[in-house]
Amino acid sequence: MCRTESIGRSLFSSMKFGSEKQKSAYRAIAVLGIMKDLQAYHPVLCGTIPIGIDLDSSDLDIVMEVNDAEEFERKVTELYGTKDEFRLKRTMVRGRTIIKANFWFQGFEFELFGQAEPVHNQYAFLHMVIEYELMKKQPGLKERVVELKEQGHKTEPAFCRLLGIAGDPYEGLIQYGKEFELI
Repeated sequence: MCRTESIGRSLFSSMKFGSEKQKSAYRAIAVLGIMKDLQAYHPVLCGTIPIGIDLDSSDLDIVMEVNDAEEFERKVTELYGTKDEFRLKRTMVRGRTIIKANFWFQGFEFELFGQAEPVHNQYAFLHMVIEYELMKKQPGLKERVVELKEQGHKTEPAFCRLLGIAGDPYEGLIQYGKEFELI
């Protein structure tokens, strides 16, 4: 297991002992059984909740490696199709087919994101690792990011603004992470 993969697992496990929201999110994921039910897709929780920069509106992003879109859509619909506000869509992102399923469970919006790419290479995962590493290295960054998010900025653009990264924030953050060996 590479360093970035272990960070993802560690962040999820630490939620058992984190903030009240992190503990509630961990319980919702456990009760839903999603990590076990979808283990064939190597699910990893990403996003702002595991690294503590979430807002009240933040969802639970679970990214997965999906090589058979139709099979994944059937499985997700079978497991979660009766959950509140369930919706499923297939689209293209950066030239790749992605499947996204959203639904609500125990007060959390879940967003399942699948693409034919190993999880530890997906942007959502890499962004989370970069953001986590940056906050460890730069005290005070976390609070400044949350302030920008409360003003309406998305997470990656907030980081890029604070770090002086110009251009596409999603690509820019990846390049920054590579340049400074955060990923």
